[in-house]
Amino acid sequence: MNSNKALTCSLSVLAKQKRWAVFLVVAVGVFLSTMDSSMINVALPSIMRSFGTSLPQTEWVVLIYLLTITASLLFWGRVADQLSLRYIYLSGMLVFSIGSVACFLSATLFQLITFRFLQGMGAAMMMSTGPAIIKMVFPPGQLGKALGLIGIATSMGLLAGPVISGFLIHNYSWREIFLVTVPVSTSVSIVGWFYLRAASEKKVFANSSFRFDWAGMLFWTGLVSMAVLLSTHHSGVSGKILITESIACLSFFLLLVKTELRKQNPLFPLSLFRNRSYSIAMFCAALSFAVLFVVLILMPFYLDYILGLSAKDIGLVMMAVPIAVFFVSPLSGLYYNTIGARFLTTSGLSIAAFGLLLLCFLSASSSPFDVAWRLAVLGCGQALFLSPNSATVLENVRSDQTGVSAGMLATARNLGMLTGVSLAGLIFGLLFSRLSGGLDLQQFSSDQVQNFIYALRLTFTITAVFSGIGAVLSSFRGRGKRVKGYNNEEDK
Repeated sequence: MNSNKALTCSLSVLAKQKRWAVFLVVAVGVFLSTMDSSMINVALPSIMRSFGTSLPQTEWVVLIYLLTITASLLFWGRVADQLSLRYIYLSGMLVFSIGSVACFLSATLFQLITFRFLQGMGAAMMMSTGPAIIKMVFPPGQLGKALGLIGIATSMGLLAGPVISGFLIHNYSWREIFLVTVPVSTSVSIVGWFYLRAASEKKVFANSSFRFDWAGMLFWTGLVSMAVLLSTHHSGVSGKILITESIACLSFFLLLVKTELRKQNPLFPLSLFRNRSYSIAMFCAALSFAVLFVVLILMPFYLDYILGLSAKDIGLVMMAVPIAVFFVSPLSGLYYNTIGARFLTTSGLSIAAFGLLLLCFLSASSSPFDVAWRLAVLGCGQALFLSPNSATVLENVRSDQTGVSAGMLATARNLGMLTGVSLAGLIFGLLFSRLSGGLDLQQFSSDQVQNFIYALRLTFTITAVFSGIGAVLSSFRGRGKRVKGYNNEEDK
């Protein structure tokens, strides 16, 4: 009891005196991880040409990063609950830096994919603890505002990524994009060690009876990995292999559910999903990022192959999404504290669906501006949705579930990204192959322009339907406005 009071007191002092310094440390981590994601998307066509690989092979540069994050986020969320938010967050920043340098030195695509795994592990450690740190230092009435400002850091990372990536690729090569984050991440990890000190007051292995759910970790990793393999094996693979992968995927899912329902401290706490608002928020978070990443993966290829833009110009066009997020996200966070989550999240996903339908009207003669303003509409919808949806999740859990809930929220987002990348390759790849007589995007020529555009339009139409489903589902959640405390009776 005394240790809990001491922790509460120290965190209260931190919230009053160093709240914004802590916010800055977390925001920099968000900025770096999002900037890395947006840079690599712009670089995919260049990486594909550099190694002479196909689209499904090159996609693994993105897939392994997202797969690693998705599979390990819950693990690091649990570890953070038992050890220290500070240790996990700052260690993750250092691991991310080491992975970035290794990616720069990669000589083959296999090496690049391997080191992206290391980079993804560091990003997972930061993502699983960042939202929990923000919740610890901001009072409930300001949580929406703080998450809105984190949305600015997200948008700034997305905003800077395409520009920096385009400039470096245009003047040097895609390798240099991995060195940009190293000086910043190393410096901030040192500064953050002091400012996040109060966040580490919890004793190491504070709960001596805690046992990590290794079985749940194994089944969750197996489920996600097999689902990715199943979605990427869409050509040149026998029916037996696809059936085997499908059976394995279903088996991992059933084993995960059975195991987690019996565990006292499960890796994947299914009991949290009994709250309707919580479960809807988690599902919609995954869906929104899946929709976004279908566009972010395919659009650079359209700008490169169809419009013939340089890497620098592609980066400038892709800025439209984060610019929209930059302006809308903080407003969405502020309005959440007034009107709640349901209206904002439903409207956001509806606007995103409308933006996807607008993208279906692009053609071989479209201008860069035609692309940019349509992407801005999609970005506005995503920004309107993100902050209130995140606040709904974090404000409806007990204080002892903060770390794992933050990890689950980040897992949902990254699972959505992973799904989006997989769907982009699966749907577009199948459509383009069928329309072009069995060709891969690696074999693209000027004769295939119309086939490319038609496949792109169908892919975006299907994606718009997914976003519309998310909007309908989001309308069934509770109002979601929480400013005075927890609704959970155990926290009162």
